[in-house]
Amino acid sequence: MNIDEKYMALALELAKSTKGQTSPNPLVGAIVVQNNQIVGLGAHLRAGEAHAEVYALEMAKGRTEGATIYITLEPCSHYGRTPPCVDKVIASGVKRAVIATLDPNPLVAGRGITKLREAGIQVDVGLYEAESNKMNEVFNYYIVHKLPFVTLKTATTLDGKIATIHGESQWITGEEARADVHLLRHQHDAILVGVNTVLKDDPSLTTRLPNGAGRNPIRIVLDSKLRTPINAKLVNTAEAPTWIFVNQAVKREKILPFEQLGVRVIQTNDVHQLSIPDLLNQLGKEEISSLLVEGGGEINASFLESGYVNKVINYLAPKIIGGNLAPSSFRGSGFEKLGEAIQLENIEITSLGVDIKVVGYTKIQR
Repeated sequence: MNIDEKYMALALELAKSTKGQTSPNPLVGAIVVQNNQIVGLGAHLRAGEAHAEVYALEMAKGRTEGATIYITLEPCSHYGRTPPCVDKVIASGVKRAVIATLDPNPLVAGRGITKLREAGIQVDVGLYEAESNKMNEVFNYYIVHKLPFVTLKTATTLDGKIATIHGESQWITGEEARADVHLLRHQHDAILVGVNTVLKDDPSLTTRLPNGAGRNPIRIVLDSKLRTPINAKLVNTAEAPTWIFVNQAVKREKILPFEQLGVRVIQTNDVHQLSIPDLLNQLGKEEISSLLVEGGGEINASFLESGYVNKVINYLAPKIIGGNLAPSSFRGSGFEKLGEAIQLENIEITSLGVDIKVVGYTKIQR
């Protein structure tokens, strides 16, 4: 590992440390180095607050002249929630900028690099580009498509079952896998289930990390006829907002009691089954950049068949339930031909206690 790789790797680790708290902004880390010594470092903490470059330059104040700055993402060149960072980089007097990757935001898209070079700063782009892009897969997708990046999570036995014939599902996986799911919740803007999951399990859908840590995602229920019980946990707990999507046939008097409890009930234009594309468009407008789907077989099938699933995570337990009627993780009509099956790529496999975590990416079908 050479000097540039060393400092960019550190900048990437700084950026990754804030995963789950910067949405809808990207993860960004920055390091300022002068005479082969780190004089400033920073990470973007949350939307509306200073960017990583600003924190790093502030720490290095008085020691930036002729220095090199390492940034995991092209500095912004436009006014958003904060002023453009590229101007601060130029004003600092650094002589070189090493940048992992360009910003896919159409408002930036190379303009930051151009401004740096026009100011006489040497700019090198592409070091650890793939790592930076993967780290910001959610932001990169959302900023281009204005839709949430959808991760579909399942927990199954070796034979693909999510419960016994009588509906018993607690617990398919072990403690380590369940703890990892709570980390996933912390890292997502919203978590989605169908009304059948609410009726069967009465879940809280909150993040429960050690010592009460973790951010609770917005809880979303797809419930076309508004069958969610008024005494359901996610209706009567205030740890996180709850949004219930219903169709246009649901009467106002049925909605009102939920709104009085602080639940947001969103009526769609759908007459019967709720449209996945319309739902995601609505969430995109609400700046929901990442969505974790924790549904049952029907919800999972609806998302998969819609072509709007970006990533699949399956926690695989070394158990076999068997039985034709025991529910599986994907139901629906399924694909008629093997060639139509969803092929996952860039597979990652890790062990979590006795369970196996399989992560894969889909080719977007739409």
